[in-house]
Amino acid sequence: MRKILSHLRRAVDDYNMIEDGDKIAVGVSGGKDSMVLLNALWELKRFYPKKFEVMGITVDMGFSEFDPSPVTDFCADKGIPYKVVKTQIKDIIFDIRKETNPCSLCSKMRKGALNEAAKELGFSKVALGHHFDDVIETFFLCLLYEGRIGCFSPVTYLDRKEVYQIRPLVYAREYDVRSAAIKNSLPVIVNPCPMDGKSKRQDIKDYILNTSKEYPDLKEKVFGALVRSGIDGWGIK
Repeated sequence: MRKILSHLRRAVDDYNMIEDGDKIAVGVSGGKDSMVLLNALWELKRFYPKKFEVMGITVDMGFSEFDPSPVTDFCADKGIPYKVVKTQIKDIIFDIRKETNPCSLCSKMRKGALNEAAKELGFSKVALGHHFDDVIETFFLCLLYEGRIGCFSPVTYLDRKEVYQIRPLVYAREYDVRSAAIKNSLPVIVNPCPMDGKSKRQDIKDYILNTSKEYPDLKEKVFGALVRSGIDGWGIK
């Protein structure tokens, strides 16, 4: 976890993600990324000079096979406050609207439910588990599917919700996140969504993997270009 904490603290400092007295809700899907983020922020709060609170929030989309109990047990053992928010997102997307390309709408609805829950609980910041590789994938998703240069921001203020979204893992590579999850025996819940592994993001993952064989430093070049350009809040002050 030391390497993850190093990446996390650098991102937090570079983009001023945490202020004294912050109450930070971590969006916990139960996947490796969100579990590593929750664990790392919980560790960081022990020695970070700015005092802040952390809790985990899971948005239950309504899949019958989804079982958050491993995360519940983990949080209880660590003393981390944790809440599961039940929703009908699965019914709305798959049964009522019968979406054939549901990922974008699903993401918006999940984040909406997460932000609403955080605000109701008095938490002004929501931490999301996007890592370095997610940054590169989102850049190519924007470029190839939307025809624009852009990406999500390290820090975003949502006016209507009066909530900040922060992404403290943006410097951490996916293989380091995966390694940290394994080495620290973090519980990981299998994603019950039928679209898992079949999305545009998966196509982009494959594209980056293949292109990187010819251009091994592709990810580093794209990430560096984002930071130097300063677009979407990526410039380091």
